[in-house]
Amino acid sequence: MKLAAAIDEFLLYIGSVKGLSENTVIGYKNDYELLLTFLGQNRELNDVVREDLNICIGEMAKLKRKNTSINRFISSVRCLFSYCLKFNYIEKNPALSLKTVKTSKLMPRFMTEKEVETLCELPSKKELLWESRDKALFEMLYSSGCRVSELAALKISDFNGGIGQAVVHGKGNKDRIVYFGKKAQQAFLDYLKDRKKMIFDKGIDPKSVPNVFINQMGRALSTGGIRYILSRYSGAEGTNHHINPHAFRHTFATQLLSNGCDVRVVQELLGHSSISTTQRYTHVTTEKLIETYKNAHPHG
Repeated sequence: MKLAAAIDEFLLYIGSVKGLSENTVIGYKNDYELLLTFLGQNRELNDVVREDLNICIGEMAKLKRKNTSINRFISSVRCLFSYCLKFNYIEKNPALSLKTVKTSKLMPRFMTEKEVETLCELPSKKELLWESRDKALFEMLYSSGCRVSELAALKISDFNGGIGQAVVHGKGNKDRIVYFGKKAQQAFLDYLKDRKKMIFDKGIDPKSVPNVFINQMGRALSTGGIRYILSRYSGAEGTNHHINPHAFRHTFATQLLSNGCDVRVVQELLGHSSISTTQRYTHVTTEKLIETYKNAHPHG
């Protein structure tokens, strides 16, 4: 079997059988395109040995790829060859003993309460795109801790028992309930009125637009679209302090932990499968505590 054929089969497997998200599958695909670039499109699967994979890692280092990207590549390669071994396409796994490279732990980027308030109020002060929609986007990201992909995929039918909570479809095809506070609910109601009017004015069948957040053409807003909206408000026309949508999620977690929320509860709200992923936010709150102490104490 050709390496390229094994890759195609594995990508189909993780996308359909495993139900991984489109973005995750694309990430794997990008890594495998690199693998094929280094080893050749016509490489036989059984001819790949550990030395070949080490050479690939070395080539990535020469290209000055980040250590995190190299480790993701290694993880992708491991998954591929584990799959091939499981189905007896190979007799030995050449990626089994591949070692990851050391990375520096980056603390999640989060916003202060003032920064969040400023950003959430900006759509009402700046006539940039769609005021009510953009305000609802920001308020709901902040209030729920949703991933940007989860909010983009949110549908009207995902709300049950009012607008205070909804079911979102997260990583690994797992569902969880997220909650929206009073400000987010009010912003959502204001947006729904404008959304309904826009759909009616354009003569669009409401059943054809199930997604909550749509663009001004009446089509579902993509994750890229949400990133673009936030880039406009956090760019030169707005705060001039670029923010990624994930910063809302980081801020959500950090503020809950700072205010005494149990880390297990935060894990559940964020939809983390591992508590260790959530615990990195406790490091952020500890660092903030130390910084505040040093600034406030006379002998700090």
